[in-house]
Amino acid sequence: MNRSLLIILLGVAVGLGVHFGYYQLHRPASFDTLEGQLAWMRTELKLTEPQFAQIKELHEASSPRLRALAVEVARMRAEFEAFEHQRLTSDHVDFIEFAQFVEARRNINRECLESTRRLVMATADVMTPEQRAQYLGIVSAVDPLQL
Repeated sequence: MNRSLLIILLGVAVGLGVHFGYYQLHRPASFDTLEGQLAWMRTELKLTEPQFAQIKELHEASSPRLRALAVEVARMRAEFEAFEHQRLTSDHVDFIEFAQFVEARRNINRECLESTRRLVMATADVMTPEQRAQYLGIVSAVDPLQL
């Protein structure tokens, strides 16, 4: 009886180990990093090695500019929250300063959209027509200001 129970418990332990080990090895890459996003693109679009190398180079080259724009967008959001806080607490708004803020935010948004569009088009130029159609279908569904 004890031997049978030991064999069953050992079988369950090995089965669980294999199960969790398999899924740990085959889990998808994180989408929070550039490497994870590029790995997903490589798999989903079936990119060749030369295509992947070119696309990786494009993304790495544009990454500092896009990060700087993201920092600027975050700063603009904080500035807007400060305007809103001032409006709610003092019921006073400097409309000239707010108009300048709105214009600056429009410029940043325009630059974000243009930088993203350039990266998307440069990436699409590396792909075959089938890959390009699939890629553009995917990225057209994404709001670039949320990237």
